[in-house]
Amino acid sequence: MGLFLCQIAYAEPIRDSLYIPENSFNPSKFFDDDCDACGCAAGNGSSGFESLLNPQFIGIKYFAQHYKAKENLFVNDLTQDQYFNTIQLWGKVPITKKLSVYGSLPFQFHEKKTMQGDIRINGIGDLNVMGIYQLINSKDASHQLNGGLGIKVPLGRFDEKGITGVNPSFQLGTGSWDYQMVVNYKYQKNKVAVIVNTDYTVKGENKKYYQFGNQWNYAATGFYQLYADKKMIFSGKAGLQGEVYDRNKQFDEALPDTAGSALYGKLGFELSYSKWSLGSELMLPAYSNLAGGNIEAKSRFSVFINFGI
Repeated sequence: MGLFLCQIAYAEPIRDSLYIPENSFNPSKFFDDDCDACGCAAGNGSSGFESLLNPQFIGIKYFAQHYKAKENLFVNDLTQDQYFNTIQLWGKVPITKKLSVYGSLPFQFHEKKTMQGDIRINGIGDLNVMGIYQLINSKDASHQLNGGLGIKVPLGRFDEKGITGVNPSFQLGTGSWDYQMVVNYKYQKNKVAVIVNTDYTVKGENKKYYQFGNQWNYAATGFYQLYADKKMIFSGKAGLQGEVYDRNKQFDEALPDTAGSALYGKLGFELSYSKWSLGSELMLPAYSNLAGGNIEAKSRFSVFINFGI
């Protein structure tokens, strides 16, 4: 269920403010990661769509996730390392003053290490498209509320054999049309800002009669401007992010040990220079209970570079 990340301002920065332009909502963590309850393209493994900077951009992002899983259901120890990696093209384009369109196209390359040898899959993931509308923007721009609706197009390959493992989310895509809703709130005053996000993904049934569980993501992130001049802004950020997953279904029957939840702490930064922006984020689990305890979240890391348009 979820997502979060960042962009850059191409206007003159304000020295005594974080400078969060109007419509600065960025659903990047919503669609950029596209990884599910165990971190893969079968859902949305969050990394963030909060940003302080450019509301209009094109860019590229790398997102990595690490999990530990049971080698098989008859072993209690979590010995299998699973790595989910995504390189994503993304962008956000304004349509009107209050309405914009966000899109992302990921390329996945995943790996899991088993006693029988390493298993790797790679290829295009699912395409995400979302419309974002500014619901509220206070006169002093200190409060802003945005909402969005989106759709995920099943371009990524779904392998029916993959659902027989401990982690059925070891896939390039869900194979289904999925639908997404998001709400984003931002508060800003001087050098401090707080962004709160929540999003929900309703997942459909694919052609193999398999349906990944719906997903809810939520996050709260604080930003502090550490440095600013006429061309550059550097801000640090820290926060919490949580994810909750419903059970998967096959032939409309709920499957055991497929639901779960996790809570992460995160640290990162955003750096902008002229029309360019660079950002990075490290996430470590404070709590993890995925797939009935058969999978444990270990870490997540992301880095992006964007160009303001």
